[in-house]
Amino acid sequence: MLGPFTVSPLTTAVQPKAGKPFNNHGVITSTNSKSDVPSAPSIVAQTALSLEYASLRHQNHCPLGIYIVPSPDSLFVWDAVLYTHQGYYAGAILRFRVTFPSDYPDNIPAVQFITDIFHPLIDQSGFFNLSAHFRPWKPREHRIHDVLYCIKAAFKKYRLDQIKEVDAWNKEAYRYHESTFSFSALAAQSSQLTRSESALYDKDHPSFAGQPTEGLVFQKLSPDMLREYRQTLGLHEWLNDE
Repeated sequence: MLGPFTVSPLTTAVQPKAGKPFNNHGVITSTNSKSDVPSAPSIVAQTALSLEYASLRHQNHCPLGIYIVPSPDSLFVWDAVLYTHQGYYAGAILRFRVTFPSDYPDNIPAVQFITDIFHPLIDQSGFFNLSAHFRPWKPREHRIHDVLYCIKAAFKKYRLDQIKEVDAWNKEAYRYHESTFSFSALAAQSSQLTRSESALYDKDHPSFAGQPTEGLVFQKLSPDMLREYRQTLGLHEWLNDE
């Protein structure tokens, strides 16, 4: 049985470093080091990101089940985790990273899943096809909360049913999607692996190979630590219904 755990955001800084070019998906070619962030960010972009991050505290701005924090290295890189509770991916714990271009909000950010997951819109490197939803990206209308709601919706059945083959960056997942039974089984298996102890705590796990994981850290809690957290938060022990 999976033990109790907590996810801890680290402290943040706002000075971005030099970045790398975008690839043919319209996303950054690599996020394998702390230096892979946009270069020469404008004051407008920095201000926009600061305001948008602050706005996530408002009701309904950050979707339920998503936790997000700026990277320790840059305001232009945000680390997040998504907990799914229903549908094909019920029970999945998914880490992802949002990287903003230096001219944000004029251009769309890039989203890369750090956790391996079988999904039509996510390629083998973990990049997520945001463009399938934002046609086109509208700087004066679209904001980070729209991106987060798009990401969460992508794991719901109604949104999966709307995906077109041209937008599927994982063609194998798209083909399996034509068979509800097969897709459901593969999605459930993929989701189960995301919440294994090795996937959550082991930095040598294949999901983390060459991937950035500094922004959010999962920590396994001992019974004493869990009891202390529950007391601090005013939570009661979970009891079996017998």
